[in-house]
Amino acid sequence: MTTTHRNWSNRPVMIALTFILLALPGRSAAQRATPAAADYQDATSELRDLVSRYSTDRSALLRRWDVQWSPARRDRMQAFYREWQGRLAGIEQGTLSVEGAIDFVLLQNELRYRLKRLGREEAEFEEMADLLPFSLEIAGLEEARRAGQKVDPARAAELLDGLADQIESRRSSLAESPSSPGATRWERSAAFRAAQATSALGEALTDWYEFHAGYDPVFTWWAEQPYERVSNEVEAYGKYLRETIVGLAPEEGDEDDAEAEDPIIGDPIGASGLAADLEHEMLVYDAVGLISIAEREYEWCVDRLKEASAELGYGDDWHAALEHVKALHLDPGEQPELVRQLAAEAIAFVEDRGLVTVPPLAKEIWRMEMLSPEAQETAPFFLGGEVVQVAFPTDGMSHQEKLMSLRSNNVPFSRAVVHHELIPGHHLQGFMTARYNTHRRAFSTPFWGEGWALYWEMLLWDLGFPRTPEERIGMLFWRTHRAARILFSLKFHLGEMSAEEAIDFLVEGVGHERSAATAEVRRSFGGSYPPLYQAAYMIGGLQLRALHEELVGSGRMSDRAFHDTILQGGSMPIEMHRARLMGMVPEWEFVPQWRFADR
Repeated sequence: MTTTHRNWSNRPVMIALTFILLALPGRSAAQRATPAAADYQDATSELRDLVSRYSTDRSALLRRWDVQWSPARRDRMQAFYREWQGRLAGIEQGTLSVEGAIDFVLLQNELRYRLKRLGREEAEFEEMADLLPFSLEIAGLEEARRAGQKVDPARAAELLDGLADQIESRRSSLAESPSSPGATRWERSAAFRAAQATSALGEALTDWYEFHAGYDPVFTWWAEQPYERVSNEVEAYGKYLRETIVGLAPEEGDEDDAEAEDPIIGDPIGASGLAADLEHEMLVYDAVGLISIAEREYEWCVDRLKEASAELGYGDDWHAALEHVKALHLDPGEQPELVRQLAAEAIAFVEDRGLVTVPPLAKEIWRMEMLSPEAQETAPFFLGGEVVQVAFPTDGMSHQEKLMSLRSNNVPFSRAVVHHELIPGHHLQGFMTARYNTHRRAFSTPFWGEGWALYWEMLLWDLGFPRTPEERIGMLFWRTHRAARILFSLKFHLGEMSAEEAIDFLVEGVGHERSAATAEVRRSFGGSYPPLYQAAYMIGGLQLRALHEELVGSGRMSDRAFHDTILQGGSMPIEMHRARLMGMVPEWEFVPQWRFADR
């Protein structure tokens, strides 16, 4: 296959896209017909209800089959995804509009990826199976309950007692093995995964027991003591894996509670795992290619930092200029008012220039909360959306923690963040995607989610939003940070950089406070973010920037029409937004070919 799109013709759904074709050479910008976002609002996908049904059914199954790492759950979800592949196979090529074909390709891509993820999950389970010889029995108890099977109290008690013996024996054998300290036999990441799985299995065991206990007196008579024993053994086993095999500090409340900070373990997925995830995100570049793009963007940022540094009298020493900027923070208690001012400033900037439509309700409903000291351990800066969460020191922090939080959330840094989190960034994005093409939440991607907000950082830079060297350094700090995120996250998953090296890179190569750098890396590899998430900010932003140049830079669309249409398209890979805006029906067996970052 040599092409990935077919030209749209004789499609009744997207009437306005023909205007794009009128932007021919020789016509002035004033003469070119520019489609408005309103032209796309009535373009309805024929597969909208089908995609919504898929999402609803999938969520229902995952609630029913809720025991993590269960082979039975994997088997059921595999059957589900294959069933849906069969449904798609019954749709004839050439019968769908642009919107419908996009949804077809997106759902086909999603099903293919989910099946691959089940294969990766099975491989990850095999890596830790030797540490979890009791997992199938515990999962089986809860799954039998979910299936409505009647329990035999005496047999259940015997099974629980045997499980307690098995877990105790496995922990003793690990303790006696000379290879267990320091996890020389098992990778720490697999042991850490096993510790998390043990915790989940303990929860499943509790749910199973509490369903029967007390409601069936005979069950309680038989099972109460064996359950208490096996429950204690599961807890002790998880503690042993965390502290002895993995090397984590004791959890809060333990008698030997330690002050030491946990090491950052992470769970690298390797080149093959990254390749599968990149294919799912519809990116033509491999991990090495993305690293090359990030290196180029990082160099650009450093050059601009040096220019701003020279204006401030520090020559090429941009680290010194950055220290100057970090000192420009407010006093305790004053940050909320700054956030309100910066939000109003950003809204006025985009509205005055007609860049994007900001509904009055979106301006009315955004709210602010302060991040707790505990939350700031993994989120030392702002978080956002409809509720912007503000990081700033609290009275309970240590002296050094207070200083680092003040410096990390100085005025120029904050000015570069508020519009990212609120308007025109995440809040406006979330507001619109909650109202248009909501079925495409099934295809949610950080390359759209984070890429949109990062794209606005780039566009506002180009439009002169930073007025002073200090404000330029504030924006450049974050842009450098986004390039660094690509570098350290992909290199970590490729086995080329450790978590400790990533922290050092953020401190020395970006200018983070060490506590903020540690929190950033801990959040990146703690398991709550997918492997490509940190790369998605800048790469998604570059995709949208290239698309903006292709359509707005050529005069074929206005800024407002472009941005409003992107927002109304829903959450999906950027290349599908490109197909939508350009009126191109994606090929049934879509293969990405858009080299948006080539120069």
